[in-house]
Amino acid sequence: MGFYTCGPNEAMVVSGCGRSPPFTITGGRVFVWPIIQQIQRISLNTMTLNVKSDTVYTRHGVPISVTGIAQVKIQGQNKEMLAAACQMFLGREDHEVAQIALETLEGHQRAIMGNMTVEEIYKDRKKFSQEVFRVASSDLVNMGIGVVSYTLKDVRDDLDYLRSLGKARTAQVQKDARIGEAEAGRDAGIREAIAKQEKVAAQFHNEIEVAKAERDFHLKSAVYDMEVNTKKAQADLAYQLQVAKTKQRIEEERMEVAVVERRQQISVQEQETTRMEREIEATIRKPAEAERFRLEKIAEAERARLIMEAEAESEAIKLRGDAQAYAAAACAAAEAEQMTMKAQAFKEYKQAAMVDLLLQALPKIAEAASLPLTKTKKVTMISSGGGEIGVSRLAGEVLDIVERVPAAVSKLTGVNIGQAQYMSSG
Repeated sequence: MGFYTCGPNEAMVVSGCGRSPPFTITGGRVFVWPIIQQIQRISLNTMTLNVKSDTVYTRHGVPISVTGIAQVKIQGQNKEMLAAACQMFLGREDHEVAQIALETLEGHQRAIMGNMTVEEIYKDRKKFSQEVFRVASSDLVNMGIGVVSYTLKDVRDDLDYLRSLGKARTAQVQKDARIGEAEAGRDAGIREAIAKQEKVAAQFHNEIEVAKAERDFHLKSAVYDMEVNTKKAQADLAYQLQVAKTKQRIEEERMEVAVVERRQQISVQEQETTRMEREIEATIRKPAEAERFRLEKIAEAERARLIMEAEAESEAIKLRGDAQAYAAAACAAAEAEQMTMKAQAFKEYKQAAMVDLLLQALPKIAEAASLPLTKTKKVTMISSGGGEIGVSRLAGEVLDIVERVPAAVSKLTGVNIGQAQYMSSG
């Protein structure tokens, strides 16, 4: 068992067990079981046939011989024709198939020659070839053979019939040639005279036409000049207008470019502003807000502390006020009692009590008198030449002020401090 292949110019037929009807394949491969299956090949090559028909009597009884060239082949593309060819030619050699096709074509060629005249075959070879091709194709197709082409190659006869036809035709042609030559000479003379006449007329006509042409040329030249000048003027104006439009368009485009550049600058500035705002936001505003938040929290804490301290201070002040009020009340009570006792003492002692108060006030009077001297940074003393100078002079003046106090008290109260002291010592 195995695979068998065939080329595109042959066909394989597989028959036997499992192949009923036989299987045909063209240009491929097939699997075949040995012994129980059989494979056969048939050629699909084109065959050239030299179709000869010698001494065939035509319709008018004239014997001629004809040779044709035919190209035939077994049609492998058509399954029905391939099957028919396999039935008729399977197992035969190529030359046997070619001989069968040749005999068939030769028979059809002879039959068609008998139905046509020599003139028809000789003059209309195409019609003869088409007729042989048509009849032979319809017959060979039943054998699975297709006629690719048919061409009439040669037509001849043994009785010089074709030559006689040629002589008569030649004589006719020669007669026609002589007549044609004479007529041509006559016609040539007539045509020559007519030509001369026409030449003269043509000359006059040409001269007239030349004059007309010159006139038309000058007229048209003037018109063309006017049109050219007009078109030139229009072109100049159009050029100037176009130049102006171009300049205007260039200026507009330049302005558009400037606008675009300005927009781009604005866009860049806006982006830079946005970037700076973000940078300020990140570097200043955010830290400032954080610092403000921190300070607010510190201030809130400080305020809370101050509020607590104020509340504590208020409470302390309240307590202090209560204490001061209590102390003031106690002091007032003590002072009242003291004043009462002083009043009682003044009542009892009178002059001695006043002297005692004056003696207690003298140190304070001396201190008040010398107080300006303690705040003086620089003292300039001027002397007239008599008396003490320097620090002793200042001390003396303070003592003079103190010595004047008893006299002033005596004038105001009538109490003599010297006598009071004496009386008290006594």
